[in-house]
Amino acid sequence: MKSNLRSIGETASRFGLETHVLRHWETVGLLNPQRDGADRRLYGDDDLVRIAVILRSKAAGMSLEQIAVLVDDDHGPKRHAVLQEHLADLDRRMEDMQRSREMTVHAFECKAHDITTCPHFRTMIADVLEGNRDWSLTH
Repeated sequence: MKSNLRSIGETASRFGLETHVLRHWETVGLLNPQRDGADRRLYGDDDLVRIAVILRSKAAGMSLEQIAVLVDDDHGPKRHAVLQEHLADLDRRMEDMQRSREMTVHAFECKAHDITTCPHFRTMIADVLEGNRDWSLTH
């Protein structure tokens, strides 16, 4: 079993992290590595999986507080609520990205070299300013 244990430096390096990141995650309760006789942290395979989940969850936009609920042993309603909230946030961000992409494609294809002079874009903005269109629906 001891051969599967890694130092904090080796573990951090494996994930491209600084060691202080792993210490911080331990402080906030996301990690609980074993300790050797000199009180040095030792990370096992389960810790590596947990670190991978934390990194993937952060990349997906989750906060450390949300991740703490996700990786908690209690898989109750709070976990599902956090995941539902995150899914709704992802949906909102994906809609925003789609609108941004459509605007970028339009700007790329528009004959106006300056998007602010584009008749189509100016019409959309005028509609927003007049209250005829919601800014979040502008694309």
